[in-house]
Amino acid sequence: MIPCFEFSVEPEPGDLIEIFRVGYEHWAIYVGGGNVIHLAPPSEYPGAGSSSIFSVLSSRAVVKQERLQDVVGGCRYRVNNYLDHQYRPRPVDEIISSAKEEIGEEVEYSLVSKNCEHFVTCLRYGKACCRQVEHAMIAGEVTLVLGILGFTGYSLLKKRSQNQ
Repeated sequence: MIPCFEFSVEPEPGDLIEIFRVGYEHWAIYVGGGNVIHLAPPSEYPGAGSSSIFSVLSSRAVVKQERLQDVVGGCRYRVNNYLDHQYRPRPVDEIISSAKEEIGEEVEYSLVSKNCEHFVTCLRYGKACCRQVEHAMIAGEVTLVLGILGFTGYSLLKKRSQNQ
């Protein structure tokens, strides 16, 4: 089971917040005072929040500072500094100042290479990473290999039965 935190429990500034949406995770960085900074779809999509399908369909995103409670909505979330064992986090004051400098900026968005997880891991570690994309790519490669093996096996069995 994924540990979840109540709204009354505040993460530490600089923590990565993983928000569990239907079918994907949205990421934000906690900056203190109940606020996070995250990527959201541009305002030209009326009513499109970070939980909207528009957040993954747009090629642009806006860096926003919002209340953690508002970004989470009714979804589960947790602090997940999953790369701390691999990379040294930047100093908290640098993480926060870098994040705040981005507020209001419209940036390129790509589901595969420049998404919300890339954004927050770059702020915390100085390196953009996305476990969701890595897992999806591995799953796709495994599916492709299994498909090729299945097709090859089927072809060999069919050829063998024709030769008998």
